[in-house]
Amino acid sequence: MSTIPEPNGLALILRASMFAAHKHRDQRRKDVNASPYINHPLSLACVLANEGGVTDAATLCAALLHDTIEDTDTSAEELAREFGAEIAGLVGEVTDDKTLQKAERKRLQIEHAATISDKAKRVKLADKICNLRDVADSPPAGWSLDRKREYFDWAKAVIDRLRGIDARLEAVFDAAYRGRP
Repeated sequence: MSTIPEPNGLALILRASMFAAHKHRDQRRKDVNASPYINHPLSLACVLANEGGVTDAATLCAALLHDTIEDTDTSAEELAREFGAEIAGLVGEVTDDKTLQKAERKRLQIEHAATISDKAKRVKLADKICNLRDVADSPPAGWSLDRKREYFDWAKAVIDRLRGIDARLEAVFDAAYRGRP
């Protein structure tokens, strides 16, 4: 088994990276340094590949594109045209409905975590791993200790609903959770 994606998969991953970089080009993270937003999807792909051993191009592309529908003007149809139905579907599985209140979106993430596909579960794991690391190391400006702890506990509730899919990534999540503020 190859440790890197096939050449066509690698080209697709690079195209997804460029697409995500373009779509997120004007966005910044909420940390004190206002880091470029693209660092977040790139971190997901790195966690999946380097810490999780994931080589599946569709999963890595979905990680890179996971916030494009939710946080940019990208539509599911555009993703399907650009990257195919599988990748667009994976992104759709991890996309929150921004028309709902934040508390409802968070509740639904917990509720739906067990029902998403295995590939989407890996993307969700990587997202929560990266978010926990960011909250611990470079939290959003103004977040209190209680808010950081609430985020950690909510992320764990989401991940606890999808456990059993990838022991390696779950161990990485558990290590990040042990860094709870």
